[in-house]
Amino acid sequence: MVRTVDLAIYADTVAGEHAALAARLEQAHARLREAAIERDARAHLAADAVRELESLGILGGIDERTARSEIHRLSRALDAVEQLQSWIESRLELSAA
Repeated sequence: MVRTVDLAIYADTVAGEHAALAARLEQAHARLREAAIERDARAHLAADAVRELESLGILGGIDERTARSEIHRLSRALDAVEQLQSWIESRLELSAA
């Protein structure tokens, strides 16, 4: 038998994991948005300016394929954590009844 207090503590831990995953997912989305901005900038800047910006690491540091893969992986993980949170909440409701 799982005690309510143990479930509540576990719920807090899982909520922290959810928040961390959600933040990482938003960062991955932001990287994709930045990649789109970089693509547009490359199309409108002189080639020598693009080379200079690349040498400084200002342009070109985002791998869109990796970011998309990370978004997919993090979305699946977030979904799984949300399912776990739902299960924990149902157990907490049962223990409160």
